[in-house]
Amino acid sequence: MPIILPSPGSRLFWIALPLTFGLTLLLGIATFGADGAARAAGVPADDQYVDIATVATTRAPARGPDASTGTFTVDCGRNEQGHRNADNFVISPGIVNGAHHTHDYVGNLSTEALSTDRSLDAAGTTCAGGDRSTYYWPVLRRLDRTGADAHTVGGGAHGNSGEILMASSVRVEFRGNATGAVVGMPRFLRLVTGDPVAATTPSADIRAQWGCSGYPDRFTTKYARCPRGSRPTRTLDFPSCWNGLATDSPGHRTHVQFPAADGTCPRATFPVPQLRITLAYDLPDGTPFAVDSFPEQLRNPVTDHAMFVNLMTRDRMAELVRCVNEGRECRAR
Repeated sequence: MPIILPSPGSRLFWIALPLTFGLTLLLGIATFGADGAARAAGVPADDQYVDIATVATTRAPARGPDASTGTFTVDCGRNEQGHRNADNFVISPGIVNGAHHTHDYVGNLSTEALSTDRSLDAAGTTCAGGDRSTYYWPVLRRLDRTGADAHTVGGGAHGNSGEILMASSVRVEFRGNATGAVVGMPRFLRLVTGDPVAATTPSADIRAQWGCSGYPDRFTTKYARCPRGSRPTRTLDFPSCWNGLATDSPGHRTHVQFPAADGTCPRATFPVPQLRITLAYDLPDGTPFAVDSFPEQLRNPVTDHAMFVNLMTRDRMAELVRCVNEGRECRAR
């Protein structure tokens, strides 16, 4: 039976979380013995992995005659600076270590629990062209090594064992809409993709897409086992149908929604450039790995998620929109 917690946006969640982790560990030992203890301690169950060769291909929506077909890529590095923390200022503003797992950041160099629009707007960035936007997601770890944070919050103290991996490539790309032109995002727009509590709570917000290099059209909500010479990947697609009014909303999802399968946006929303972040990792063949998660989620791959806050200048956003709507391939400079 799944353990259902309060919403991560409520303070009751943070009171219940450590108690739930302890209960989960005890139940794992009592029910499944050593294997259950290993799962509770941060090692995913074997059935959470799948051979990529068995995964069906995914079809992109057919482009209509008015589709916006361009792409705008921003080079933000691979987090060579080691900017990481266990905060999530979009979901839990002001709560230090509130994520109970560690996030990787690219872009804005100041992002933390206490960040504000003003502090972000004054900070430096790793992105080309001066884009101060913040992009972040949970770290991936190799499980055959001990992490430097084995006894600290966000790491081993919250069930996230293993050595943090730096992605071998990070692609930040803004794409068009299959049915028409896009409009610009407002500054400070907040976007969320995925559901970090999907393993224990029924969810319509699951967006995990695990895959392997060389298999660009195969995605799974399980960890992908890749053939020799192929690298594990994560593809993080963000919602792109904006209500034209708000930069955030209660729950952080209703102001920007996902389009339908054919690319059509819901009524009273407008297509904005669709952000896709693609991560790849260099790992020796057969190396065990897992994503960071809340303790009670047991590092289930279905919980993969990411956040974005737009701090592009209006001129840069206008340039991006022109590029996408004109069907060009552009890079920020």
